[in-house]
Amino acid sequence: MTVALMWEARAVDGRGAELLAWVREQPLVGEPLRRETLRAPQDRVLVITWWDASYDAELPELPEPDAELVTRGVHRWRFETVADG
Repeated sequence: MTVALMWEARAVDGRGAELLAWVREQPLVGEPLRRETLRAPQDRVLVITWWDASYDAELPELPEPDAELVTRGVHRWRFETVADG
């Protein structure tokens, strides 16, 4: 089974580039199948990692950035793949 972890944060106005740089520097314990970093308006940054694991497996997650860098706490979601059809 493949599990996708999603991590999303919104930077303080004007600090989106700094948040993006910070998230790119964050290592994970273990190597995901894939890691993708995205950005959106309003200085938001999204990281999705895919893991070969069960839905309830203990998996490494990105930490919370310093409170001065973000407007709110990080949002996190976990999804599992489903068969087509």
